[in-house]
This record gives sequence, structure tokens and C-alpha cells, in this order.
Amino acid sequence: MLLGIDLGAGSLKATLISGDDGRVLGEGSHPVTTHMPHHGWSEQDPGEWFQALCRAVPLALKASGVGAGALQGIAISAGAHIPVLLDDTGTVLRPAIMWNDQRASREAAELREHHGALIESTSLNRANPTWALPMLAWLQRHEPGVIARVRRFCLPKDYLRWRLTGEWATDFSDVIGALMADVNTRDWSPAICQLIDWPMETLPPVAEATAVAGTVTTTAARDTGLAPGTPVVVGSNDTTVEFFGVGALQPGQTAIKLATAGVLFLAVDRPVVQPPISCYPHIAPGMYYLATGTNACASAHRWARDRLFPGESFEAMDAEATKAPAGSEGVLFHPYLQGERGPHWDPWLRADFLGLTMQHDRPHLARAVYEGIAYSIRDLLTDARDKGLEFGPARLLGGGGRSELWRQILADVTGLVMEIPETADASFGAALVAGIGVGAFGSPREAVARCVRIRHRTRPDAGRHALYGELFGVYREATRVLAGLDRRLHDILHVQNDA
Repeated sequence: MLLGIDLGAGSLKATLISGDDGRVLGEGSHPVTTHMPHHGWSEQDPGEWFQALCRAVPLALKASGVGAGALQGIAISAGAHIPVLLDDTGTVLRPAIMWNDQRASREAAELREHHGALIESTSLNRANPTWALPMLAWLQRHEPGVIARVRRFCLPKDYLRWRLTGEWATDFSDVIGALMADVNTRDWSPAICQLIDWPMETLPPVAEATAVAGTVTTTAARDTGLAPGTPVVVGSNDTTVEFFGVGALQPGQTAIKLATAGVLFLAVDRPVVQPPISCYPHIAPGMYYLATGTNACASAHRWARDRLFPGESFEAMDAEATKAPAGSEGVLFHPYLQGERGPHWDPWLRADFLGLTMQHDRPHLARAVYEGIAYSIRDLLTDARDKGLEFGPARLLGGGGRSELWRQILADVTGLVMEIPETADASFGAALVAGIGVGAFGSPREAVARCVRIRHRTRPDAGRHALYGELFGVYREATRVLAGLDRRLHDILHVQNDA
């Protein structure tokens, strides 16, 4: 057995698979809490992450019916960019600022203005509030007392692995995700760290994602139900392992993620600097992938279910949405509930429903939510195509892919064939990475060949695609028109709050 653990934005999931063919043998999950003390802010408690791991892993072991001693290896994945700051005793100094937090807009703008060329050429990506580098600059400006006490910097998966093994390390994909990398040395960049006077001694050693970092300690075994001495592989961030976990190994292969965020992926055979589209190293040696993402996808879906359909299930919301025709009879939804990342990178954008009349009802609102999120994915796709990138059939990731309606709407809006893998989440991809690290698979390609299977394809309807194309034009124009009004709303409320 192989164990993959993934820390998502809303929960931590543990997945046990067979090292022979990738069959899922057991799963367990536990929620984690996001705190939003101000508009555009998003934080979590790393201690709660480990508590979630201690609850999810025993559930997965119990579901598998196999003892922890049968585990051959473990790997952990988690969101990129998120700084976890520890003092000299290993105590977490403050809540972790999440990837969808927008507070570091000023610091990101300053880094782009003064050092943009250096950062992009060295670390492949542009400074935006999503990345750790601007977050650290914000903390230096606003919480210097915290920064003065930092002795260790971790990314989330590395913090959890440290709690399991006592070993401190990271992989190059997460160094890229911190926006503090040197692509030539595949290590931390002293030149970038110097831009914010960040001490190099606080940064973890860099190892291959498939390297064994350590083994489960006796203390961690007692807390988690794992067997002491079980090898734990370095692992990588969630987007890296989930893109690998759906078998995207050839240049041009595409994936779309419908999770807390919406993400568009493309495999490439070399580093491609196309800011603000992100570039990361792939699990497969020599490969890279591009990723561009929204702030709200499944999180917007959950918001709509909780606020508009309280007490009802997602399946009930699906059923409501099927009662409305394609296009929701002119109702449009912008899912900008926490500002927006790609392709707009505007923290002041707000969500809205447009086009409502007395004839509209709950089904129109429900379907408009699905369509609006799909339009936000098409927005990413359009921006990437404008930069000369080409996309093929998309392998679908994330919990949103379980909805047949959502899959069809996404295919119709984007015009892409949706390929649905048998298993498609980051914990599964992390388990494959664990298998490579402990020798269950000889290579990434062997892992994919043995374990990744496509179970269904959803094809776009030409007529609906044409209709959605016209409505998407209105969606984009409305975003441009409303952007200034959204900023004015923010400024008015900001003045009132200050008063």
C-alpha cells in the first residue's frame, strides 16, 4: 500500500492505494477552517492541519482494512505559496496566509515595478498577492516583531512532513511557488531573497520530490496511527501532484481543476515564462507545466448552495439547475467573491448576478452559478490562447467533476472535451509520488501506465457552445465595466470602516 495525503483549502484527505495498479483501498478526510478577518484576507491555523491529518489517516486505514504496517511509503501534498513561520522551538508564529489572500497587493506591485525582470527571469513567475514573496514583504512591513522571531520557513506540505518525521526539507516546485527560486541552480535564489532582506538560513534544503525525506517518528506514529519507521517522501505541491496524477506527461496535455479554485493546466517540455500564467517543474524529469487559476470555483458553488439553497444538498442544487435552459435565460454570474486572480489579478472585483427579471427563479440562479464559474475558466483559456498557447482535451480534476451537469456545462462553455479519470485528486497523485520514491514504480511513466485510467469523456454540444460564446462576450465586457464600480464600492466601505 501507498499513502497520499493532501491538504486542501477546505479539508485534509488521506488516500491509500494499491502499489500494483493504483486501486483506491481506503480514504479519509477531515475539515480545516479558513478565517477571513477582513475582505480579501484568508488564513488558516497550521496546528489544525496536523490535527486533521491525525484524524483522516486512521479513517483511511480503517476503510482499507489493512494495518499501518503494510504501508510501503507516504507522500504529502498541499497548496503552494503559503508561508508557515516557526520560531526556534518549532512553534508556529502566526496563522498561515493562504494562496487566495489578497492583502499583499501593494507589496506585489512594488516588487513588479522595481524588480520584475529579475524575479521573472530567475523564478519564472510574476509577483502577485498569491505568492509567498509578496506575503513575506507584507509581514515585514506590518508584523516586524513576528519576522524577527522566524527561524524556519516552511511550505504547508513540508510543515506536515516535519511533524511526521522531524526532518526539514522542500522540493523545487514549492521553491518556485514561494517565488524565491533560481531556475538555473534549482535552489533558493540569494538575489531574490535579498530583495526583501530574507535570511537564507531560515530556508529549508531542497530535495527531489521523489526523495525519501525521513521516516515516521514514534511520537507521530502514536498521534496518527501510522507505523513508526514508515518512509516519508518529500512530495510536492498539490497542483504538481494532481496534474501528474491524471497522467499528463506529454507536452500539450491539458487539465482543468474544479476545486476551491478553478485551475487550467498545460504540460510543456521546457520552462515557459508567460506571466501572469504560472510555470512550475513537473514530477517527470525535464518537464514543466503551466497553471493559471481563479480565486473562487467550488468555493463559489458552496457559497451559492449555502446562501441560496440553505439546508439542501449539492445534488438538489444540481437538480434545480437542470430545470433552467442553457444560458439561464440571460442571467449571468461573476464568481468574484474574494476578488480575482487570473486573468484579471484584481483584488477589488466583486461577485454579482446580472440580467435578473421577474421571470427568473431559483433554477436560473443555480444554473447561472455553474455557467459563471465555467465562464471564469474560459476567461483563463482565452487569455492563455492570446499568449500563443494551445490546448487539447482536458482531464478533469477536483470534486466539481463529479457533477454530470457541471462537466457538460464546462465542455459546452469552453468547447473542450472533458476526460474524467477514474481517480483524480491530489492525494492520489501524492500516493503515486510516494510509490516512485520507495521503488514501487520505476519511473513517473510507469506509475501512470499502471495506475491512471480514463473512465468517461464529455463532449461539447456545438449549438450550446455557440450560445455560450455570445454570452461569454457579455460576461467579459461586464467584468471590464464593473471593475471600476467594484473599486468605488471598496473605497466607500473602507472610508466608512475607518470612520
